[in-house]
Amino acid sequence: MPRSIWSGAISFGLVTVPIHVVGATEDHSIRFHRYHLADQGRIRTRKVCELEDREVGSDEIGKGYELATSQIVPITDEDLRELPLPTARAIEIVAFVPLASVDPIRIGDGYYLQPDGQVAAKPYKLLRQALARSSKVAVARYAWSGRERLGLLRVRGEAIVLHAMRWPDEIRDPSSLTPPPVEVSEEEIEGALALMDTMTRDDLEGDEFRDTYTEAVAELIEAKREHRRPETVPEPEERPGQVLDLMAALQQSVSKAKESRGEDDHAEGDHAEVRELPGRKKKAPAGKTPGAGAAAKKPAGGKATGEKPTGGRATGEKPTGGRATGGKATSKKAAPKKETSKSTAGKKTAAKEPAGKKATTRRPRSA
Repeated sequence: MPRSIWSGAISFGLVTVPIHVVGATEDHSIRFHRYHLADQGRIRTRKVCELEDREVGSDEIGKGYELATSQIVPITDEDLRELPLPTARAIEIVAFVPLASVDPIRIGDGYYLQPDGQVAAKPYKLLRQALARSSKVAVARYAWSGRERLGLLRVRGEAIVLHAMRWPDEIRDPSSLTPPPVEVSEEEIEGALALMDTMTRDDLEGDEFRDTYTEAVAELIEAKREHRRPETVPEPEERPGQVLDLMAALQQSVSKAKESRGEDDHAEGDHAEVRELPGRKKKAPAGKTPGAGAAAKKPAGGKATGEKPTGGRATGEKPTGGRATGGKATSKKAAPKKETSKSTAGKKTAAKEPAGKKATTRRPRSA
């Protein structure tokens, strides 16, 4: 359990909730020390008095406000604790507002508020449930480390979280940073929205939100400890220095985002290739109907009679129409198979055609 960094109470009208403040976050950054390259001795920062030119201990050090180079007004911790502020020992709630009305740039570090004992359990739960049901956050004032601050109280699970807030005059005006006036087309906005849709997530879980830098530094330290070379890092993908076509860049970004998520990009039509379907049937000229002569010239697949191809595929062989019957095949072994395929196709076609069609196709032959 993290240690308490401040103790006081939440003031909610006439309701008081005794609490302890504990850290809500942890810093997992890898720290480095300074050392002497010659003998690896630690390099430390020593506190030295400029007038006496000697190192002093913590019990000899105080704080104060410098009016001039030679005049300092000393301020003690007791002086700060005795300031006439109602927020010196309390987090005083002054308003409830929708969370959307608070600019995120004003929100700072977060701390958990822990109820102090059994007496604080009921009012603590009352405030938490009221905040959760109202869908609002509380804005409070409190004094820490020699200054008064604004705070934001919100619900996280079963706990109340206090976020430090910056005062309005601590936020810099961004007007000097805005770009010159430019025109953005509706098509470009739609392209940006399409890219946002492909990058939308339901949560912040996954490898994209892992601290790879800290992992790489830890691997580097381990490799040096074992006297081996660290793993090589792949070269980063080159990116153009200047975007010449904004729409092309957006479309390419959408395609890459879909590809990384395993989605098919052919639905967008950006890279689709239109081809004519093989074996499309041409329409006969007006007034002419393909007869037996046309059927004799065409393969046994039956395209002239409107039937589905029966040659080859029905018997497990390749289709007999097309290049296979064009006279180029001279293999003696292939000839019997072709005749068998044709005869089989003829029998199947005859079996499928109505009796009337048989008579029609045989009369020209007898003639």
